[in-house]
Amino acid sequence: MIFKIYTRGTILFLLIFNAVIAYAQVSAPVVEPGVSLALARYRRSVISNLQYTLSFDIPADKNKGIEARESISLVLKHIDQPLQLDLKQNSGKVHGMQVNSKQVPVSLEQEHLLIASQYLHVGKNIISLQFTTGDQSLNRNDDYLYALFVPDRARTVFACFDQPDLKANYLLTLTVPAGWKALANGIIIDSLSRSGRTTYRFNKSDKLSTYLFSFAAGRFNVVKQLIGDRKAEFLYRETDTAKIKLSIAPTFTAHKDAIDFLQTWTGIPFPFQKIGFIAIPDFQFGGMEHPGEVQYKASAVFLDDGVTKDMIIARSNLFSHETAHMWFGDMVTMQWFNDVWMKEVFANFMADKITEKLMGSETFDLKFLQDHYPAAYSIDRTKGANPIRQDLDNLKDAGSLYGNIIYHKAPIMMQQLELLMGKEKFRQGIQEYLKKYAYSNATWNDLIAILSKHTTTDLYTWNKVWVNQPGRPVFDVKINYTGDKISSFKITQYPEFGAMRVWPQSFNIILVYPSYTKNITVNMKGASIDLKEAVGLDKPLYTIFNSNGIGYGLFPVDKRIADSLFRIINPLQRASLYISAYENMLAGRYFKPQELLSIFSKGLVLEKEETNLRLLTGYIGNIYWEFIKPAVRNAMAAELENSLWSALQLQEKPNNKKVLFRAYQDVYLTGAANKNIYTIWQQQKPPVGVKLNEDDYTSLALSIALKSDSVAGVLQMQETRITNADRKKRLEFLIPALSPDEQERDRFFNSLQDAKNRQKEAWVTTALVYLHHPLRQKTSEKYLSKSLEMVEEIQRTGDIFFPQSWLQAVFGYYQDKQAAKVVSDFLNAHPNYNPKLKAKILQNTDNLLRAQKLL
Repeated sequence: MIFKIYTRGTILFLLIFNAVIAYAQVSAPVVEPGVSLALARYRRSVISNLQYTLSFDIPADKNKGIEARESISLVLKHIDQPLQLDLKQNSGKVHGMQVNSKQVPVSLEQEHLLIASQYLHVGKNIISLQFTTGDQSLNRNDDYLYALFVPDRARTVFACFDQPDLKANYLLTLTVPAGWKALANGIIIDSLSRSGRTTYRFNKSDKLSTYLFSFAAGRFNVVKQLIGDRKAEFLYRETDTAKIKLSIAPTFTAHKDAIDFLQTWTGIPFPFQKIGFIAIPDFQFGGMEHPGEVQYKASAVFLDDGVTKDMIIARSNLFSHETAHMWFGDMVTMQWFNDVWMKEVFANFMADKITEKLMGSETFDLKFLQDHYPAAYSIDRTKGANPIRQDLDNLKDAGSLYGNIIYHKAPIMMQQLELLMGKEKFRQGIQEYLKKYAYSNATWNDLIAILSKHTTTDLYTWNKVWVNQPGRPVFDVKINYTGDKISSFKITQYPEFGAMRVWPQSFNIILVYPSYTKNITVNMKGASIDLKEAVGLDKPLYTIFNSNGIGYGLFPVDKRIADSLFRIINPLQRASLYISAYENMLAGRYFKPQELLSIFSKGLVLEKEETNLRLLTGYIGNIYWEFIKPAVRNAMAAELENSLWSALQLQEKPNNKKVLFRAYQDVYLTGAANKNIYTIWQQQKPPVGVKLNEDDYTSLALSIALKSDSVAGVLQMQETRITNADRKKRLEFLIPALSPDEQERDRFFNSLQDAKNRQKEAWVTTALVYLHHPLRQKTSEKYLSKSLEMVEEIQRTGDIFFPQSWLQAVFGYYQDKQAAKVVSDFLNAHPNYNPKLKAKILQNTDNLLRAQKLL
């Protein structure tokens, strides 16, 4: 803070000047596509007491339009310019509009309905519309639909003020075909059935941002149970009786556990009128946190008796994540989408705390490391890395803010902040924040201001490097010895990219001796630290850096550890070493790809912890397909297949066996392995100790179709085995992408240029992975240029994760120079390309570009 003395005249001038500046920030927004920050600020300054009354008449035929009526009630502070209502659809779909009971002309410009000031007045206004909805965000299927409006897609369906800080109540009515169930934010007041139609009326919702308003309707099964003293309902379409039996009760229990924990931790009761959730086949995300109508990907919810430990934890964590949003994001919402990461970091952070409460600190520590660090590094190590908090000028670009940084680096940052403040002080600050901004909006700066009252640390300086800047530190070590004693032990840090800066953080190192270990806590506050505690100690056999898995960055790896790696007792230490070894290999430090693949392969039998084994096999697959030349890969295929198959027999735990079987399925290339996989699929007889379900056999069929040109009809046969209609349609969609006929694959890719054929995004990205698999790249590389050209349209027409998943699916396996040249040529030809999309391209082609140096 700078303290100055002013004269009275100067103070008066500053007050007037600041008032002018403040008004300028919220005045005269231009009419332009999307929702600009200027428009959002202006509307927030003049609009209050907002309520939407909406009625949708949904026909059974998904190709017929949905007729709708809408009434918007609002209070205007002043009417100095036309009011802009957001509506991203054709003006011909608006059949009529009335303002304060007077018919007015429909004026739709640049995705906004413009209402002239002459039709408005200061105080309460009523705007009514009759229209046919847009379908883009209603996700219509043959016998169900669901609304998904995050981040700015409500305006594609109905006219609204589509910004997070204009919260409103919603009164919803849905008319649907008889036999359809419905779920929305509010409780169902009543329903009326007649003439083959059912009309549901819902209670007025709690105050919500537009992106949190939602509804779903269709042919769903419904089950209702109590969660505490509240009624909860669950809608689903799953038909597998075993999955239903094994998943319904755990779903309700997990939600109850999450709610109980969050109510206690926050000191605030469940903040909304109802609890409801729905499992949707091939949902675009893992889940979406609409209050009263949380949407989940069905495959993440319904598990069978062949489920792995990792899948169980992931399901519990998903439920906890979306439940945490009720407090973090839904009750207290970011003011603008540049702070969208705030709701996601707290949802992930609190979900992890629930995991710690339910499963113990050891499981939590290991899961936190495995879930967040590799995913955060996958972006932060690239030249397209973005900071946690990003600028956003227009909500139409909000989807590009999402990714691994806000979902995975941000929780790591929050853990560091909690360690810095202390758990209780941190919790007190968060409780104060939630109570102050309940049912309203807040910024990251609002939160930092509150947290700063609970600590003596300068959080603003800390915030600058952790939140406002991208990248990670690289750590190096220099140890000097006098005889067999350590004379100095110096650790340094520097940024992987960009200007010099330091990341204040703490982590542990362990010095390992023949009969004991020495643990040292490193508190890095600057660019280097001399560990006085290590001076005078004996020379260790080896040193484990970041042994507690808390530190963030690229850590040294003591190569002397290789022979002892799998004898380290602590699974967290092993996982930290696996991650560090892989990250250093990518950076060209310590290990060559084939060398690390050999080391990791030794752990297939020796690594007994299931989630560590999954981490290891994932890294093995990555190295095998992306950083080993095809000729070398073919030469070593049989050895790796045999290692995996042998380990599968020797590992005792069924889940470990399944992890290894999936890895075997991923890497197999030889004729013998092909025959083995085909026999397992054909006879539906898995290896001893491995349980396979319908989805697993479908995955096997897809692998066989990809890897064996001599086997015909596998996918068609698998289709006849599938009884669930939703899963059958998915396979039908994928079949052309796996066709042995190159021309049919060409037709499939060309069909994706029509947005209508990309509506099932999860299906599309799965198909693209097979289409661009290394075994098909000779014929699929020609799709790369067009795939890059399509990214801007994909951002406009797809959901928030689609540009990322599209690019990852297309480029994820490539390693050759021609593919790298396509990327560089595209970026050179588009010097003014959208910077956020350019960053996505750099993030998802990073392994391709690294392969040019590593191969």
